[in-house]
Amino acid sequence: MAPQRRAVYALAALSAATFCYVTTEVLPIGLLTLIAPDLGRSRSEAGLLVTGYAVVVMIVALPLTRVTRRVPRRPLLAGALGVFAAATTVSAFATSYEVLLAARLVSATTNGVFWAVVFPVAISMFPANIRGRIVARLSIGNALGPVLGVPLSTWLGGQAGWRAAFVAMAVFGFVTCVAVALLLPSVAPQQGAGDIGPMPDRARFGVLLSATVLAVTGAMGAFTYMTVFLLDVSGFAAASLGLLLFVQGSFGVAGTWAVGRVLDRFPLGVVLVLLGLLTAAMLGLYGAGASKVVTIPLLAVAGMSFSSLIAGIQHRVMQVAPSTTDMASASLSVAFNFGLAAGSLIGAGLLATAGVRVIPLFGGLLTAVAIALLAGQEMSRRRGRNHSSWSVRPTRVRDAEKPPATSVRT
Repeated sequence: MAPQRRAVYALAALSAATFCYVTTEVLPIGLLTLIAPDLGRSRSEAGLLVTGYAVVVMIVALPLTRVTRRVPRRPLLAGALGVFAAATTVSAFATSYEVLLAARLVSATTNGVFWAVVFPVAISMFPANIRGRIVARLSIGNALGPVLGVPLSTWLGGQAGWRAAFVAMAVFGFVTCVAVALLLPSVAPQQGAGDIGPMPDRARFGVLLSATVLAVTGAMGAFTYMTVFLLDVSGFAAASLGLLLFVQGSFGVAGTWAVGRVLDRFPLGVVLVLLGLLTAAMLGLYGAGASKVVTIPLLAVAGMSFSSLIAGIQHRVMQVAPSTTDMASASLSVAFNFGLAAGSLIGAGLLATAGVRVIPLFGGLLTAVAIALLAGQEMSRRRGRNHSSWSVRPTRVRDAEKPPATSVRT
């Protein structure tokens, strides 16, 4: 098989793997009403299957990424997928809540390592001038998780029981594991082109992570309770929720694909524009969410901008990574999961105290702060460069006006 064709197939396998991880992480959300009574637990306890997963990712992502830095990437990714598939199989046949929770937490331990490594490995297989496009193509698997994986798994759970949904994801995980093991080229750590960022900058990296936490917290706070918003504020019928969420997710997939065409030329600009669109959509839902006609396009813009934003931030993180890109990606995974958990928690508090209508306002304000952080830092850097250049020029003129040192008598 030609190397270029093999790289394309390997990228498809890695994108399928991202689909597996994203779908399985949030799989219990659509199956709560089935899992809870079957295992004799409350719905809130069943919800911990998602919360606990995110917490474990936050705790172990950086340490495990550091421990496995010397492991060749193909066996590391294939091994992570193998453990993931095995843990998902155990989840499917769990006889108690404790076993199901333990299996989920084992799967979560592989999550952080997988996300730390998968993007650097993917871009290492292609030329440096199309890294943004490759990140966007790989991110399509992420975007398909909510729009395709979760609804199909929820439907399958309703038809054949919640265990069938876990079995399906376990089988898909095993198939993806084999594909990655067969197709991924052998790349040792620190040998791939994607292991080192082209423009390392610790300050930019820190601000980008902070902006990510703010943006994800705001967006996930709103998205977690979007169905409640659509019912109570917009007045949609319950039967239309599936179609509305499909619109949101499908625009996310389309946006992720489109962003790949411009991400290499405007890496920071893309992130800022998408944050701006997300902010506008959130504030628009707060201001005009009572109108069905206005809500539908705003929902589409929100889905498109957030899914695309994940790809844009991932690409930017690997550009400015102050050390290796795998550690930078692990840090991004921690920031994302922190924002996910914080957004859901704060959204629940707002729902109970202020009502669902203010949740998009909360999200829009946080994403606006994220824009201010990123844009403010960039403007500050440009002012600093301009000031430095103007302060150097007069010195050079004065030096040029002096006689050469060799002509000055001492």
